[in-house]
Amino acid sequence: MAETLFFNALREAIDEEMARDSAVLVMGEDVGHYGGSYKVTKDLHQKYGDLRILDTPIAENSFTGMAVGAAMTGLRPIIEGMNMGFLLLAFNQISNNAGMLRYTSGGNFTIPLVIRGPGGVGRQLGAEHSQRLEAYFQAVPGLKIVACSTPHNAKGLLKSAIRDENPVLFFEHVLLYNLKEDLPDGEYLLPLDKAEIVRPGKDVTVLTYSRMRHHCTQAMKSLDSASYDPEIIDLISLKPLDLETIGASIKKTHKVIIVEECMKTGGIGAELAASINDNFFDELDAPVLRMSSQDIPTPYNGKLEYLTIIQPPQIVEAIKQMVDGKV
Repeated sequence: MAETLFFNALREAIDEEMARDSAVLVMGEDVGHYGGSYKVTKDLHQKYGDLRILDTPIAENSFTGMAVGAAMTGLRPIIEGMNMGFLLLAFNQISNNAGMLRYTSGGNFTIPLVIRGPGGVGRQLGAEHSQRLEAYFQAVPGLKIVACSTPHNAKGLLKSAIRDENPVLFFEHVLLYNLKEDLPDGEYLLPLDKAEIVRPGKDVTVLTYSRMRHHCTQAMKSLDSASYDPEIIDLISLKPLDLETIGASIKKTHKVIIVEECMKTGGIGAELAASINDNFFDELDAPVLRMSSQDIPTPYNGKLEYLTIIQPPQIVEAIKQMVDGKV
């Protein structure tokens, strides 16, 4: 077991897959000689050359379209968005091309494409660099959406995403890159469509993902475990949702709290709550409680930014209220 930083776990996954399969390549702004905005591709251009670690112009729509075409011809591109918010400039290529071409071609083409990069609310990055694009893309047919949260699942999920025959949007949180964790010495892959039970419990199901997983586990330190026993589930797969794992937990606890960094209106939590009501309504003893970011552009001011997203003390209070039957 070796302790590995989050960004190095991602780098290991890319390095191993590029060594394994010559069709894998990386493209994006500053991914080559600079090593990526968060050093995920550091020094890989020296090993694989400037064509497989391809520095692109600042033109997200162009290089995303190029990656879709490369995938159609048998390559396995990995796009790095310097910041995931920039990929709004490539929305047409991601939705109409990457997401739909396997269907609109009658199955004649597969699109083995990974689109990865940093997103979420950082530390005073401003509104345009604090986007949660998972909400934007969840309605696009043909896309898989994954949010990693630890060095261990980041590496295993990215390797699986690279090998998948469908386009995968792979979300990394900008504040998690310096997390450390022991990783297995041998190769491992993790399924793209499975949630992870972070903490088993019996009182209430807490559904979360990405950075909010750590807010939830931090909240547990302030809870009396003898009185409150929540089950914390990291969704990981945002599309499709792992309703099997989610449902099994709800049938045990009969209460649900959703904790997300996404906006409340039209976010992942909104779709998750709708899916729970569609599939497990009769199992619920209380309405689903959604804890989401405020529907405003993320402020640059640090104190205001802090107030826009859910913090551990709010999670503690919500669990107490739900378990005590006050919701």
